[in-house]
Amino acid sequence: MAESKVQTIGVLTSGGDAPGMNAAIRAVVRRGLANGLKVKGIYKGYVGLLNEEIVDLTARDVSDTIQRGGTILYTARCPEFRTEEGQQRGAEICRKHGIEGLVVIGGDGSFAGAQKLANLGVNTIGVPGTIDLDIGCTEYTIGFDTAVNTAMEAIDKVRDTSTSHERCSIIEVMGRGAGYLALWCGIANGAEDVLIPEKYDYDEQKLINNIIESRKRGKKHHIIINAEGIGHSEAMARRIEAATGIETRATILGHMQRGGSPTCKDRMYASIMGAKAVDLLIEGKTCRVVGYRHGDFVDFDINEALAMKKTIDEYEWEVNRALSRNYTKHPTMKTPLE
Repeated sequence: MAESKVQTIGVLTSGGDAPGMNAAIRAVVRRGLANGLKVKGIYKGYVGLLNEEIVDLTARDVSDTIQRGGTILYTARCPEFRTEEGQQRGAEICRKHGIEGLVVIGGDGSFAGAQKLANLGVNTIGVPGTIDLDIGCTEYTIGFDTAVNTAMEAIDKVRDTSTSHERCSIIEVMGRGAGYLALWCGIANGAEDVLIPEKYDYDEQKLINNIIESRKRGKKHHIIINAEGIGHSEAMARRIEAATGIETRATILGHMQRGGSPTCKDRMYASIMGAKAVDLLIEGKTCRVVGYRHGDFVDFDINEALAMKKTIDEYEWEVNRALSRNYTKHPTMKTPLE
């Protein structure tokens, strides 16, 4: 690999934490050290940068971290960094500590901060870390695989008790502005209804009618996966129970979806993305975002990446709708398939 002009790099995690971030941090540190770079860890995202919570990292510092959820560098949201003054101070602090290249692990908001630093002369590379899978330039984001499996396993358990009590269960998963967790769980858990911000028309009567019709056909339970962006699951449960006479319970999975030991995929992909971020800095690149597209690890200009919009795949949504229907094997069959 060609000799780099960059001698010292930093790494931070920003925004919501995601399983696999530690794998990415570990890869940045060890890939950097292997190429003769000094690596500095910045605690608490942009907040820590502005407070100069910056330490030197060794290979030993990231030992036994790849299996841990969350982020060993901690994370925080930083309103001050949205201001021009905060951004300029951040760039000055990077120069003060000799940080010529910075790896930012986070979502779109974190990348916007990286974009500003790049404009102020700090070489920056973004690595997509968010359980929401909502970054337009990439088909994969660190943490989604672990979070969706955590949610899927929890929903399976709720379904068991929902069936035993012949209930309707509304299970709320994370995803304030994006329905990927809900859609994947809807298909993987065999839910009868999936409510996501991109598709829900707020016609609750249609939802109620579907529950009543399913019960008439002999369905013993009804699972509704509700995205956080729709929310209000407990109030919805009370309204559905009043309208249908069917016991209805709400379960909000919440931040448990952010935790836990990352899956093999999250560890593997995060490691490759972290290493690629370092390689890009060594090559003299800046203002880039690492992504995964069509089976390859690639990179995009941050400005281009931030302009990309991600939408729910229409075919996946149509398949979800088709598979959720309570069809029978034959018109004369009395007991519907569960």
